[in-house]
Amino acid sequence: MKLRLAFLAVAALWAVCAALPTLRAEQAAAAGDSKTVWDGVFTDEQATRGETAYKDNCSSCHGGDLGGDGFAPALSGGDFSGNWNELTLGDLFERIRISMPPNGPNTVTSAQKADILAHILKFNQYPAGQTELEAKTEALKLIKIEMKK
Repeated sequence: MKLRLAFLAVAALWAVCAALPTLRAEQAAAAGDSKTVWDGVFTDEQATRGETAYKDNCSSCHGGDLGGDGFAPALSGGDFSGNWNELTLGDLFERIRISMPPNGPNTVTSAQKADILAHILKFNQYPAGQTELEAKTEALKLIKIEMKK
């Protein structure tokens, strides 16, 4: 009986901890703290660094024009819009963070991946701003991807 109660307590604690990032993002959105990609959420300097990192680590699959190659998805244009519209930069960053490049996700740092994300945004003609994207999923979850302003 004690073991069962301990298991239930641990399971409940895990569920609460797992839900916290989502709850924080929802609270921030409700408080008006959320942004969209149209709010200048990266800098030109970050996008320039990201372009270099993209060429070195991503372009062989996703193409120099971010158009994909049939296997790797496009990171620009209509396909990109269809895949990511109404999601968050945190969703996209997390996908990149855990799985890219496919031959070694740990060969590119989280900071470089945030820079690459800035390059993707700039390539898709979103405006640059004064603050760099953070390399933290939770912070990026507050920035919504919207294809149209």
